[in-house]
Amino acid sequence: MSLFRAVRAVADAEGDGPIDWLAVGTAARAATEPGDLTLSTSERDGYAADVREAKRAITTASGVEFDLPREIQVQNRHHWIDANLDTFERLLAPIESHTTLAPSLMRSANTASMAVTLSFLADNVLGQYDPLLMADGDPELYFVHPNIVHVSRVLDVDRDRFRRWIAFHEVAHAAEFGAAPWLAPRLESMMTDAVDELASGNFDRSALSELNATMTAVEGYAELVMDRTFDQEYVDLREKLDAHRKSAGPLASLLRRLLGFDVKRKQYEKGKAFFDAVADARGVEGAAVVWDDPANLPTDRELDDPGRWLRRVA
Repeated sequence: MSLFRAVRAVADAEGDGPIDWLAVGTAARAATEPGDLTLSTSERDGYAADVREAKRAITTASGVEFDLPREIQVQNRHHWIDANLDTFERLLAPIESHTTLAPSLMRSANTASMAVTLSFLADNVLGQYDPLLMADGDPELYFVHPNIVHVSRVLDVDRDRFRRWIAFHEVAHAAEFGAAPWLAPRLESMMTDAVDELASGNFDRSALSELNATMTAVEGYAELVMDRTFDQEYVDLREKLDAHRKSAGPLASLLRRLLGFDVKRKQYEKGKAFFDAVADARGVEGAAVVWDDPANLPTDRELDDPGRWLRRVA
């Protein structure tokens, strides 16, 4: 890690746009320790075995047939930055297209903020199912091994068990997108429209509310399926991970709020409560009906009242 190189990359940001994405990548990598990616044969086999078992268990419990990416990637933090840099650039393209003036000072500030964002996320992401929104190509599934090792050590939990729990969550996301071919294009359109509106100086509260409701369903279903199919006790893992996140220092806590981590946690909790109620009434397989049609997605009001959704979709 070299903070000097990170600052230098930001100071040298250039180009005509408001963000120098090449400098973002350089600065983010310079500010982030890549982490050790030395894997024993048993560890590498363990990732593959966890993913296979998660797919089998989730398919059996949910009744959802889905495919997994052909290659399961085990990454370090720099790999994660490289894999997500293009995604951020595509997502923020509407903002760049609406910017007609980008003085060097403003460009450097924007470049620095994006580098900080990517560096912070690279230090915190454990696993990711990436449906490659706004891009051509096959979905990807990857795990950030140094973060899994670090967090399992901090939580004082068995590393293999913790890794397996993370694998079940990410494979649950693969099940959602596999069951609903319309989900990725829908999210892509909603996210693009939201960013475009913000870039134009507008704030469409209803559109953002719909996006939040959809993401709450996505996160909540993954939580349900992970918990109901994981083949070991998990309560201690969830409690320790939540406590670890809440104990973050003031700077990390601020960054988590600014990056929407608190919103994401609320999506987990609200969505999980909704799908727990649905699964208690119809079983885990019955909950998967949410992915049969976009019209089956719960509204924000229905997320607070699962009975209303059950009556509507029955």
